[in-house]
Formats: sequence, structure tokens, C-alpha cells
Amino acid sequence: QVQLQESGPGLVKPSQTLSLTCSVSGGSISTDNYYWSWIRQSPGKGLEWMGTIRYSGSSYYSPSLKSRTSISRDTSKNQFALQLTSVTPEDTAVYYCAAAGVETMYEDEYDYWGQGTQVTVSS
Repeated sequence: QVQLQESGPGLVKPSQTLSLTCSVSGGSISTDNYYWSWIRQSPGKGLEWMGTIRYSGSSYYSPSLKSRTSISRDTSKNQFALQLTSVTPEDTAVYYCAAAGVETMYEDEYDYWGQGTQVTVSS
């Protein structure tokens, strides 16, 4: 059973960089055939897929966020991370890390989810 846990600051100032880490247990981010993603949900809105890092290490992003988003990994710690630059209050959301056995941006195809972490962008 794969388990995921998000961690990182709950408050970020506008124009700064949001950084979150997802710790994975019960599976390897580099050898198991899973796709590891970040997904967020802003207040009053649906889930928004942000980007994915493949088990091979390559990554791809939502076109609307691509210029500000980076997903990386640390295989020695079995973790992957999200960086979102130049944040604004519109980036306030609950951020989830998730894993799917297929390459997808659709949340109903994800098999495993972290519990989510609230990030507020405010001065």
C-alpha cells in the first residue's frame, strides 16, 4: 500500500516561491511504474492537476502553470517536491500529492493520495 504525506510551509508571502515535499512509503518513486503528481484545490473550485514526474524522472506540467512550476525528486529519500514561483493569493489552495498507475491529469484515475496540506498566500 503506497502512502503519501505532504509537508511544507502553510503560509507564503506574495511573489515568493511555494515549496512542498511529498514523502512516499510503501513504494519506490524511481522503480515502480507510477506517475507522481501534484494536484490542488482552491476555495470554491474543483481539483486542478499541476504536473507529474514520471518514475523515469522526467516531468511535465499543466500549460497554465508551466512557466511557474517545477517538480523534482530525491530518490535517496523517496520524495518528490513541488516549487511554484511568483505566487499570488490566487494560489491559495489545499495541495495534494498523488500517484497513478497511468499517465493522467484526471483525478479520478489516481490510486493514492496524500491527506493534503493547506497553503495560504498572504502578506
